[in-house]
Amino acid sequence: MIAVFVNGGAVIFGGLLGLILKRGIPLDMSALIMKGIALCVIYIGISGSFSGENTLIAILSMMIGAVTGHLLKLDHRLNNLGEKIEKRFKKEGQEEGSKIAEGFITTTLLFCIGALAIVGSLQAGLSQDYEMLFTKSLIDGISAVIFAAALGAGVLLSAIPLVLYQGSIVLLSSLAAPFLSDYVISEMTCVGSLLILAIGLNMLGVTKIKVMNLMPAIFIPLVLCQFM
Repeated sequence: MIAVFVNGGAVIFGGLLGLILKRGIPLDMSALIMKGIALCVIYIGISGSFSGENTLIAILSMMIGAVTGHLLKLDHRLNNLGEKIEKRFKKEGQEEGSKIAEGFITTTLLFCIGALAIVGSLQAGLSQDYEMLFTKSLIDGISAVIFAAALGAGVLLSAIPLVLYQGSIVLLSSLAAPFLSDYVISEMTCVGSLLILAIGLNMLGVTKIKVMNLMPAIFIPLVLCQFM
């Protein structure tokens, strides 16, 4: 779990640094930086999506994941949490609440979705190999600086679901070990990368995809790859 806590700490430290630097960044420059980050997120999503070998698994995973996420109302629950955070900060008058809610939701999804979050946590749990999560911590910390400068303190709060999510994978990794072939990991990476692509498109305002409702799709290849 040490690498998971390092990852959470990196997000908090980066977020704090971003809040400090925020005062010196003009609004138009901040908006431009966010567009640039969105393009980078899209690039990461596209490049990672080519790791998959079976297109049918990606399609079925998305379909099953969408139905599961919709029935569980995952997007609704995450947005409700964001609204509670928004109301709290508006009440205290510390900052524009909508920005904090946006920062929390955007970075929670971005930090939790993707190959590094899943595979890195599995490696930490199965073989005590922390290299991938330490690498992710560096990337997330740098991203947190930029996001916090643009969107505010909500970025720091994303460290909580990040630690809970990755910590759960670490603790449950021994149960999933028999199913984690290179084939399975490649398909999970492909599906996760498609969700990262969706986040980037949402950041640019091109789409309004409820990415959280699609999040269960990442884990569907664990089952489908046993039969396909």
